Amino acid sequence: MAHFAELDINNKVLRIVVVSNEDVDANGGDLHADAETFVASIVPFLPFGGAWKQTSYNNNFRKQYAGAGYTYDAGKDKFILPQPYSSWSLDSNDDWKAPITYPSVTEISSNTVLISWNEDNQKWLGKTYTGDGGETITNYEWDATNTEWNEV
Repeated sequence: MAHFAELDINNKVLRIVVVSNEDVDANGGDLHADAETFVASIVPFLPFGGAWKQTSYNNNFRKQYAGAGYTYDAGKDKFILPQPYSSWSLDSNDDWKAPITYPSVTEISSNTVLISWNEDNQKWLGKTYTGDGGETITNYEWDATNTEWNEV
């Protein structure tokens, strides 16, 4: 099955529809404008929709499988994830990166660190759960200079 993303006037993805491979092949094939035109002829646009772009469920083209809220970058011919936080920027691979490098340590005393980004304080926070039922919770802050977790 082939997947197509409906785009609004700002190239933001509104939804994904599925079309048979046979119909795509009969209308120019993968990534062909005729296939996009065919989809437009059989699937009515949403009120703010205006274009279709094929997306790959297996990430074989256009960087990654599109989802609602993604943006299609026509110049790069790829789908870009929504920006997770205002401080994050796209790297050379068009992946969002925090202003502080993601922690390299993901385990403390054999316990997995659950890592999250704190936008207000511009830092990585970690949490471990110990005990059979996860009853002991320990909170950490990532020290990027010393590449270690500090208990808080």
